[in-house]
Amino acid sequence: MIFKSFICSLFFVFSAVSQEYYIYVASESDDTVSLIKFDGKNLVEIDRINVGFIYTEIEGPHGITVDPNGKFWYVTLSHGNPFGKLVKYSTENNEVIGSTELGLFPASMQISSITGMIYCVNFNLHGSMKPSSVSVVDPETMTEITKIKTGVMPHGSRLSKDGLYQYSVTMMSGELFEIDALKLNVNRVLNLGTHHSSMQEDRLNKMPMMHSKVTPTWVVPHPTEDYVYIAANGSNEIIEVDLKSWEVSNRIKTGDGPYNVEVSPNGNYILATIKKEGTTSIWDLKNKKRIKEIKNSTDIPHGIAITPDSKYAFVSVEGIGGEPGKVDVISLTNFDLVSSIEIGKQAGGIAFWKRIN
Repeated sequence: MIFKSFICSLFFVFSAVSQEYYIYVASESDDTVSLIKFDGKNLVEIDRINVGFIYTEIEGPHGITVDPNGKFWYVTLSHGNPFGKLVKYSTENNEVIGSTELGLFPASMQISSITGMIYCVNFNLHGSMKPSSVSVVDPETMTEITKIKTGVMPHGSRLSKDGLYQYSVTMMSGELFEIDALKLNVNRVLNLGTHHSSMQEDRLNKMPMMHSKVTPTWVVPHPTEDYVYIAANGSNEIIEVDLKSWEVSNRIKTGDGPYNVEVSPNGNYILATIKKEGTTSIWDLKNKKRIKEIKNSTDIPHGIAITPDSKYAFVSVEGIGGEPGKVDVISLTNFDLVSSIEIGKQAGGIAFWKRIN
């Protein structure tokens, strides 16, 4: 019995040590994407892929995602002339499979596990202050199926756990949009400043020029419950929205300039990058109490990717000017900074790929 217990202990120790995590990170000012491995202690950059097509210009890889089967990854090239691109790569060799043109400054995106389609917001950073759209793309043929009109400067494209609804927030008009992933139309709109909701048709007919004080930059659904959480960059808070009542149900105060929020897959924690303070904060999601504020390894933290086992959070950190970007690893067991690595300039979009035991 003692011998069996000893063998089991060795097995669990060996399993913990041998776990490897792989992520992709885009560096917007270098036109590169880094493939990074983390073994529980150290980060290693395995590959750095050049993703630009025009060698005399910076095309700005911004959003990045890996499809559910792990065979392909996708990156948006935002600084098009005038339109940006979505490019598909193989995870087997990191070579280009195909591409398609989208809207003005395509940004964040995700793939629905139900429809298999990519839903990508067209952020329209350099365009006029008018409603933009969400592009729906068939990743098999790399064809844009349609553009769904939303608000001004949409960002933070994320899908519900069941893949039936896509959520995004609009920075300048300060709204939360829910798109029906099957019907390909806007289902509901919520004004995050006044708590007033309206149907898309009425809203577009009466839409004034707006500049939201909330300035939402990111939205993420809870993994099991009917809530979404929104980074309110302008009002310095995380906004919780009850999806059943379609109302704001909580406002969690943060530091100055929350940019990206993610919920751990086990539903225990919510993390936010506090862009203007150079920190990442962690809250207990049940009682909404902040557990820890962690100083990042350089300035301007950007994106967050959490491992499926909820053990680690990877944070992309942009850096300033010509500084290299970085990726930080935060333990969600000890709530401390575990490791960091330099990559290309202005590290931004970040996506988890796989875990190997």
